[in-house]
Amino acid sequence: MKIAVTATGGALTAQMDSRFGRCAYFVIFDTETKKINAFANPAAAFAGGAGPAAARELTKYSVEVLITGHVGLNAEQALAAANIKVVIGYSGTVQEVLDAYAKDQVSI
Repeated sequence: MKIAVTATGGALTAQMDSRFGRCAYFVIFDTETKKINAFANPAAAFAGGAGPAAARELTKYSVEVLITGHVGLNAEQALAAANIKVVIGYSGTVQEVLDAYAKDQVSI
């Protein structure tokens, strides 16, 4: 499974960015291969439509789960159409967020 975290930078030590459409980076963790892929969000500087554009970007990487702070209505619809589950309620570094999410999934 591929999990994307919105981030202020392209490393596991970067802080989670609470914004989705205009986050600076996406950090994607593949739970099967344990590999990390980070890239700058091309939609961050868009004047409008950043959320749906960012959602389309995540589909290119086969993301299944997005961890972020806030998602706007248009982005929420685009993510739902792409079958990307949105998870909110985490904060800290990307590594801390991924660790907390993994722990929560085990305890369910």
